[in-house]
Amino acid sequence: MMMPKIKNCRWLLIFAAVLLSACSHSEQHPQYAQVAQHPVIQGEAMIETCKGEAAHRYNTRADRISVVDFKQYQGSYEILGSTTRREGFTCSFDESGQFLHLSTT
Repeated sequence: MMMPKIKNCRWLLIFAAVLLSACSHSEQHPQYAQVAQHPVIQGEAMIETCKGEAAHRYNTRADRISVVDFKQYQGSYEILGSTTRREGFTCSFDESGQFLHLSTT
């Protein structure tokens, strides 16, 4: 009489192990910061603001400023660029797109 209970217990353990192994599969969901895109309208305005600030800082025209990269973080944006004289800079903006500062790189 003890054999069927042991057999049932083994099957129950095997069944539980299969269920648990199926639940342990974790899908990779990208984090918001990895998939976020810069706002279309606001991004262009930020780029123009950055070019204007850099042109003023480096005493040149805005059409001589190149934007290299646009990065979005959780609460801010950064625009990396350079002048025709290869002077690098970074423009920082807050989460609403307001210009914060320009720093040299």
